Amino acid sequence: MSWLIAAGLGVLIGVALGALGGGGSILTVPVLVYLLGQSPQEATSASLVIVGVTSIISAVHHTRSGNVRWRLGAAFAAAGIAASFAGTALNASVDGAVILIAFAAVMVISSASMLWRTRTHRSAGRNADQSDSSEVVDPAKKTGSPSSSLRARALKVIVAGLVVGFLTGFLGVGGGFVIVPALVAALGFAMPTAVGTSLLIIALNSSVSLVARAGSNHFDWGIIIPFTLAAILGSFMGKAVADRLPARLLTRIFALLLLVVAAYVVIEAI
Repeated sequence: MSWLIAAGLGVLIGVALGALGGGGSILTVPVLVYLLGQSPQEATSASLVIVGVTSIISAVHHTRSGNVRWRLGAAFAAAGIAASFAGTALNASVDGAVILIAFAAVMVISSASMLWRTRTHRSAGRNADQSDSSEVVDPAKKTGSPSSSLRARALKVIVAGLVVGFLTGFLGVGGGFVIVPALVAALGFAMPTAVGTSLLIIALNSSVSLVARAGSNHFDWGIIIPFTLAAILGSFMGKAVADRLPARLLTRIFALLLLVVAAYVVIEAI
């Protein structure tokens, strides 16, 4: 029975990953804990496998549309390697309730980030339509220092990489809610490219965190395998959904779902 539950919920999480480039992974741990009876530590380890495998396969699928920047994704993930090991060490040393409360806080932040994106994405697109060339309209870009602008963007990517690496190690989440806005704001990526590149970064971060946990965690493959296969199927469905429905609508619905789950996690944890 548990593998049927895992498969059904895996499809839902895969759809979110494929459509939004993140967010879906944050539901994996609550599902494993509250519906499939795993401890928080076991659930975060299983989440790394499920989310990592699903993300890399979905990223390859996005590559066909030219929406993955492989070099940038690798550099972003590399920035968070040390933080990922630190997060993994902290995960093993704290009480499960602390992990779950931290999860609820991350869900709220993720939801806020998604709702913010739905408000700013429209205005960004409107501003782009009003200008044929930002380099011509904004003289500061001509007179300003390109090297200082490059350093500022690089710093944003490094900081985001550290945050995402720590979250992946500590909570077993992909961090797409941090990655996608960082790629859009710091590097000016279009949303489809940010989503595709985010999936690559999530897969790489998950792999690093799994290496850090090797030999010290129990993996229930009877749950992980059907969950992962269903999530992969869901990720392909998510890409199709994203191509047909407004991204703003999908993001808002999922953001509200995260708030509901966060409230449930807090109630159960305390």
